[in-house]
Amino acid sequence: MLSIMAPRLTPIRADHLPDAVGLSSAFGWPYREADWRFAFDLGAGFAAEVDGRLVATAMWWPYGDTHATVGMIIVVPEMQGRGLGRALMDELLHAARGRTIFLNSTQAGLSLYTRLGFVPRGKVCQHQAILMKEPLLASSKVDLRVMTASDAEQVRLLDLAATGMDRTALLNALFEAGMIMVVDRGAGVTAYACAREFGRGVVIGPVIAKGSSDASDAMLLITALAGYHHGRFVRIDVTEESGLSGWLTEFGLPCVGHEVAMMARGIQTPACSADAAARLFALASQSFG
Repeated sequence: MLSIMAPRLTPIRADHLPDAVGLSSAFGWPYREADWRFAFDLGAGFAAEVDGRLVATAMWWPYGDTHATVGMIIVVPEMQGRGLGRALMDELLHAARGRTIFLNSTQAGLSLYTRLGFVPRGKVCQHQAILMKEPLLASSKVDLRVMTASDAEQVRLLDLAATGMDRTALLNALFEAGMIMVVDRGAGVTAYACAREFGRGVVIGPVIAKGSSDASDAMLLITALAGYHHGRFVRIDVTEESGLSGWLTEFGLPCVGHEVAMMARGIQTPACSADAAARLFALASQSFG
């Protein structure tokens, strides 16, 4: 049994990560230690300990000076209902003060985040399965290719146009860890998508596209990346607004969760206004947005 001692809050450390894997696994979250390390290297956060035992985590990731996301918020069942989640969120909000903050909430967290000033802005549909059939890539006249170093700046600008946030650090990490594919319709990169090792297999995301063929380009990229991983467990988290949920189900990736609410706190105008023609179709993860 847990000690009755009050939890001690501390900045999350690298030596917390092995125990954090057990924490997330207990809730059915399939994070590997490598996934925790990826998140840890990009962000910061807090942990709660009781008698040296890790009982809770919460992390945040800065995007430039104006935006951030929060996630990896876990409290063991024995410590729930004691205000620990609120205490961790207070620490995160203080650390990220002055920024627009985004998070993706399960139904269990909605009441807390609403009390903290977060407001709904859409839903996330989680699609996943072992992809048994090799996806058929329709013939296309567009230039669909693996990203090269010369594409990197256009990818960064496309991401900024869709999100309004400077996600350079995240993108650099994805360039190193994942496979990035782009679409070029003759005037530069109009869409990009990433696939990387995550959890039980592979996650596809972000997927971002712009222009009149944005949805077609997003589906083209997803099909191409999934084709490299058929026979494996594939996950993709799409926004409800993307309109791709039905297509993904037919594709062989059924929706396993549609009750995740996208939420925001402290909405402010981005330093560089987002281009309405660029859209985020799939998230890098529910933590990173």
